Amino acid sequence: MINLQYFLTRKKFLVILLFINVIGTIYGYYWYGYQLAETPPIFLPFVPDSPTASFFFVFVLIAFLFKKNWPLFEALAIMTLFKYGIWAVVMNILTLIVSGYLPWQGYMLIASHLGMAVQGLLYSPYYRIEGKHLVIAAIWTLHNEIIDYVFFMYPRYGALDQFIPQIGYFTFWLSIVSIWITFYFGMKKQRKTMVF
Repeated sequence: MINLQYFLTRKKFLVILLFINVIGTIYGYYWYGYQLAETPPIFLPFVPDSPTASFFFVFVLIAFLFKKNWPLFEALAIMTLFKYGIWAVVMNILTLIVSGYLPWQGYMLIASHLGMAVQGLLYSPYYRIEGKHLVIAAIWTLHNEIIDYVFFMYPRYGALDQFIPQIGYFTFWLSIVSIWITFYFGMKKQRKTMVF
């Protein structure tokens, strides 16, 4: 039987995962390029949701490679990786249901975003999140919700435009679940230490 935790803490695997997240983050910002070009500067940090989530996780992985913990990045990472990972999976499946078609990029997004959500959870035994980190990450996440659905900076899925109020409602509750996930998995008293 494979010891998953042993595998996850191998330095070589962490380096590979770091590389994947760096590439994914760069591609994610590129994917948002057209929307960022039309975004008022004040909203720019809040528009590219998924790449910013993986960007947070890049810092978590760098800290792990140095056998350190950066708890604020850990809280931001697990919360936003779960939220935007699950969100993108659901939106792409809804696009398929509504339009009857999903291009190959949509299936790639489903797989990659599901991976985003899972990776944040898999490393949660190694986090050192405290209450103050949870609060800051929750404020960031809920504030981002306001930017998306009050100021209409949400990611564009043309086939789903008619469902924006329902998507905003779903996204709010997904944020609440993500905050709870961060509390439950990220703040356990018994913590593991990253050992190579």
